[in-house]
Amino acid sequence: MRNVYLINQFDVVHNEIYFILNEKKQLSQFQPTGQVLADSDNGAFLYLIDENDSYSYLRFDQSIWPQLVHMILSEQKAFLTVDDGAFELNDFSNELKSLLYNIEGNGNYGETFVQAVEEAFADFFAQN
Repeated sequence: MRNVYLINQFDVVHNEIYFILNEKKQLSQFQPTGQVLADSDNGAFLYLIDENDSYSYLRFDQSIWPQLVHMILSEQKAFLTVDDGAFELNDFSNELKSLLYNIEGNGNYGETFVQAVEEAFADFFAQN
């Protein structure tokens, strides 16, 4: 079974955002994959991480979407903070942008999810 880690806290330092994992985990357990998926059933975005030879997910619910918008628009680098340090979430912004373009107006993700994304990321869509 894949682990799903809810990300609901963050810290901004200079022009970087640090998403905080409130689980007892070590840097050596994780490797970023650079992949972002939509979890339209649960209204979230998922960043895939390699955890001890299997995939796990960092889950970004709608409560944190305003920070994702800010991350994209201000071109912040994204990091994950764990017990013993932090590592960069490679390609998070670029992958999220590509996914957003795919979701916009695409009923395959479900009307409720598409509407939520279009509303939450309206500033992003307006600039592009």
